[in-house]
Formats: sequence, C-alpha cells, structure tokens
Amino acid sequence: MPQQRFPKIEILSIAPHAISFILSETDTSMANALRRIMIAEVPTLAIDLVEYSENSSVLNDEYIAHRLGLIPIRYTPDGSVKGGDCNQAFLSHRECVNPTRPDQERGLALTVTSKDLVCSNLLVSPAHFLNEEEQDRSHDEGISIVKLGPGQHLKLKAIARMGISKEHAKWCPVAVATYRFWPIITINEEACNMLTLEQKQELVDACPDRILELDEITGNLVAVENAYEMATFTEDLKMTQNAMKKRPEDDDFVTVEHSTDKFVFSVETTGAMDAEEIVMSALKVLKDRLNYLAAEVEKLKD
Repeated sequence: MPQQRFPKIEILSIAPHAISFILSETDTSMANALRRIMIAEVPTLAIDLVEYSENSSVLNDEYIAHRLGLIPIRYTPDGSVKGGDCNQAFLSHRECVNPTRPDQERGLALTVTSKDLVCSNLLVSPAHFLNEEEQDRSHDEGISIVKLGPGQHLKLKAIARMGISKEHAKWCPVAVATYRFWPIITINEEACNMLTLEQKQELVDACPDRILELDEITGNLVAVENAYEMATFTEDLKMTQNAMKKRPEDDDFVTVEHSTDKFVFSVETTGAMDAEEIVMSALKVLKDRLNYLAAEVEKLKD
C-alpha cells in the first residue's frame, strides 16, 4: 500500500500580481496537476458575446470582439457573480469627435481602451493594469482596443460570463504558472580538501549560475544563500570537475541533483484574479476532483 503523504506549502514571496511558493512532501504528479488546474480549470469572467449597434472603425466586428475577450475581468466573489450561468453586461459608446474632449484634440485620433467599458454590476470591472508600475509606464488609460479617426463611431454591448481556459484561452487567469525541481547541492568536503585554492575558484567560475562561492574565512566551497533560485544548468561544473579528477571513478567534488518531492512554483496573473486567489481556487478544484474520484471508487466497491 502506498505511503500516505501530507503536502506542505511554504510562501516565498507574495504580491497581488505574482506569488512564489514551495510545494513539498509530494511528487511530480501532484505538482503538475496543480499547475495544469491553475492554467485550465480555475473559473474566471471574460467577455463572450458582443452586440454591435455601430462600428465605423478600421477594425471589423470579429477583430474587436476578439480583443474584448482577452481583456481580464476582475470581480469581487459574491453569490450573484459565481456560477457558470452568470452574465455581466458592458456598454461602450465612443466617437472621435467627443464633446468632452478639448478643442485642440477633437481632430486627433481617439484610443478606445478598457476604461471606456462600463459594467452594469459594480462588483465587476476590467483589469486595466497589472500593477502601479505598469500603469505608470502606459501611455493609455487602460488596455487599448481600437483607435477612432474623425467621424468614426463605436457603440456596442458586451456580455461576460464565467468559464474556464479548457474552453478558451481568454478565461485563463495566469500569464505564467511554472514549477521547477528544488536543487540538492552536495559538497564533498573530503574531496575538496585535496584541491588548491585556485582549483576551488575554478569550480566557482565554471558554473554559469554562480551557485558556489568560497568562504572568506575557511576557504571552503559553500553554496550561495539563494542557490535554489539559480541552479539550472550545471553541465559546465560537471565537465570542469571531471577534468580535475585523478581518476574518472573518483567521487565528484560537487553534485547537483533535483529533489523528487520538493518544487518551486512561480505564478503570475493576467489581472483577472489575485495570485493568492488563483492558488486557493486551484486547490479547491483539485480537492473536489479527488473527492469525486473517491466517491466513484466507493460506488464500484458496492
């Protein structure tokens, strides 16, 4: 009978738009299942239907509808918003010669952005920017949709509904959801004592990830404090120490192996949800799937 596992999560860093954490005491199957659920099965809101009253812009209806669908939609979890049959209406009416624009700008092109979308539900709104830094760098007030020239108009009604990325990528809440194996760095002190200081420095310089350094007091090889963040490519290190060995069968001075039960996750959002909410939603979906599987297995036993 397989040994029961108790997975643990340790938060490394957290922000509204990104989270990094360690998943330990589990295996690759669980780590990959969590990653795939975050990408494809966390429900979010996205514009799914667009009804045009007028469109005289340079872009056709289908092109604008596609752009609208990819705008991240944020919502406050509420009983009226949750559920796959929930519809939220966005209205937009823009024309280039807008009475509210200054006289010197009325003849210039007007950029229609996500700021021009007005939702009928106060709990729902487009995610115009990922964070304040992105907002400061932007030249527009929101996500650009189309530019209108003099005499051009755009009037539409857009319907947003809940969905998952398995159906279409516009419902994907993450821009990045990856994991990598935790590196296990082992330094053979006995073998390293046979090396000169120059040879130790050569091992430090041979690794492009710079996961090793020399202790200033003892002169011994040690792993840097944040080696787990940088240890990716270690072939150069292996080739260098093989050249230093007196015999090919001698033990390595430094070995870097990946852990089979510890993983470092990095998750970045599209803006539709906070990173913490995505992880919690993915864990809930995974739990529901496992409970469903357990119930089906019990039925077969009966």
